[in-house]
Amino acid sequence: MSVTTALAPRHFAGLPFSSWAFGIRVWIAVVVALYAGFWLELESPLSAAITVGILAVPTRGQALEKAGFRFLGTVIGVVASIVLIGSLSQARDLFLLVFAAWVGLCVYVACLSDGFRAYGAVLSGYTMALVAIQMIDTPGRVFDFGMQRGAAIALGIAAIAVVNDLLVAPDRHLGLATQLAALHRQVRDHAKTVIRGEATDAAATANLLRETTALRSEITSLAAESSSGPTRRAAARSTAVALVAELHAARVLKALPADMDLAIRARMSTALEEGGDERSLPDNATAALTWAFRELLRCDQDVREGLAALRSGVPPARMWRTPFYVSHRLAAEAGVRAALWLALASTFFVLAGWSAAEASLVQLTAFIGLGVITPNPRAFTVGALIAAPIAAILAGVLDFVILDGATEFPLLALALAPFMIGAAVLTTLPNQVFAGIGRLNLIFILVIAGLSNPQTYNPQMFLEASLFVCLAPALLLAAQLLIPPISDERRRQQLMASARREFDQLSSGPAQRYAPEEAMFRDAARIGKLTGAGVPGPQNLVILEDALTLFDQAALIRMCDASLRRLMGGPVATLADQARRALGRRDVQSIRQAASDIRQAAPEDERTRATSDALEVASLIMEEKRP
Repeated sequence: MSVTTALAPRHFAGLPFSSWAFGIRVWIAVVVALYAGFWLELESPLSAAITVGILAVPTRGQALEKAGFRFLGTVIGVVASIVLIGSLSQARDLFLLVFAAWVGLCVYVACLSDGFRAYGAVLSGYTMALVAIQMIDTPGRVFDFGMQRGAAIALGIAAIAVVNDLLVAPDRHLGLATQLAALHRQVRDHAKTVIRGEATDAAATANLLRETTALRSEITSLAAESSSGPTRRAAARSTAVALVAELHAARVLKALPADMDLAIRARMSTALEEGGDERSLPDNATAALTWAFRELLRCDQDVREGLAALRSGVPPARMWRTPFYVSHRLAAEAGVRAALWLALASTFFVLAGWSAAEASLVQLTAFIGLGVITPNPRAFTVGALIAAPIAAILAGVLDFVILDGATEFPLLALALAPFMIGAAVLTTLPNQVFAGIGRLNLIFILVIAGLSNPQTYNPQMFLEASLFVCLAPALLLAAQLLIPPISDERRRQQLMASARREFDQLSSGPAQRYAPEEAMFRDAARIGKLTGAGVPGPQNLVILEDALTLFDQAALIRMCDASLRRLMGGPVATLADQARRALGRRDVQSIRQAASDIRQAAPEDERTRATSDALEVASLIMEEKRP
């Protein structure tokens, strides 16, 4: 047997063993949560099992982080429900209006976050539906119902945490280190392409930025994995920031004029691959080219050190943050649309006069919240519309074919195995359509089956549950056809407008809230959002080129400004201040003159020479690229 074969992941039925192990962990956790809920005689033991289905992620740290935000979102939603139903339970129309506004507010907050923070925000919205809407006729039981729901969620969290620990669920930092190392290879290959003088694609560059910044939420979850989690999170953050900085350095190197033969370019590529220095450049290389290549090598070394710190669990050399770009305007528009969708659906239910319609309204609120934190809310709704009838059929098979009147818990546990394991395994597939259907079915099957102690087999209740679960995405899709989600064109316009606005604000001096590399990561996150807004085409490529030009120049301005600030207390303080004003005006000739004056004032000082070289590079980039 070869080494490659021995190290390859083992498969069963075409899927890796890790996927099957994940499915088995989910099934066991669901069974444990159900059994504990029945034993404790909770009012809604099914909520504990559903919590397990919601928290079903393959790695331990992600499950714990999601559990924390689920519990926090539930507490906020229950408190808001008590306040709302205590003050407006007698005014039904106003109650529904305020409820829609609350969901819109939660969606707004979710759009200002990412990862499981966004999930916690939308959970606060549909928790009000679960508590307040279902208890609107019995407001005196809201507090007790909220406490019961909190207890069930805590039980589900405990079940999946214990099962993950006992069955040794994998940690995320190993896979994350592999992903960051793969991105490092791609960024280095991109830089080598630049060094060889070959053409590069703006879309490919933007995709690299998107893939790097998209790991931000997964990096955050490392803190919950173990005692070394916070240290590994810091290392992963620094690595991601350094990757963005290295890609920027490659773009700067590409924009500089360079007349070098193939041998020199080969030596530069070797220096980048092996961690060398700028001595591979010829003696007559310009100061700007030397600075840009040195910056590329420095960023590459930062990535290497960050990856080593992530793998070993030691503190990184640089403690960079990964700021998240948010658009308050787009978030507000998403919140308003969510509130209007819910208001339209509520109006339909009021006019229909169905006594059991609150179940469908609860599901619809969850779909609204979860859909808006996906790249395409309407596609999510369509996926839910497909998954709901599939789940209804599977739940019917579970209740009326496999169980068929059985009341013993061991039989229930065994009957759940193929459904829970199968749905969980689907979530691990690379195909996002199948993965989404699997994740929804993991929850829908439990909701429609209505597992209780003792288990009831009422066909009418089953049909009603199936109807309302299927009706919710259908109504939401109708509302989204009447009031469409934010279009890709609108999103692109707002993102580019904010990029240009922030670039213009640099004229008054870059803000000191973030280090230049951290601000670079934030700008890259915006380009990532811009890349995900629509199908690539000629017009989008022009927009990406414009966004990358703004990205290049803004990063250089911040880097030069930070370097000049460090000179403010020295002998060239006056010249440094003049250079900062020239940067603000983006006056190429003045920047170039300031660079020359600073170098002549202290030619032997290494820090002064580096600042002068950076200003020279900034002037060349501004002259070459007009945003």
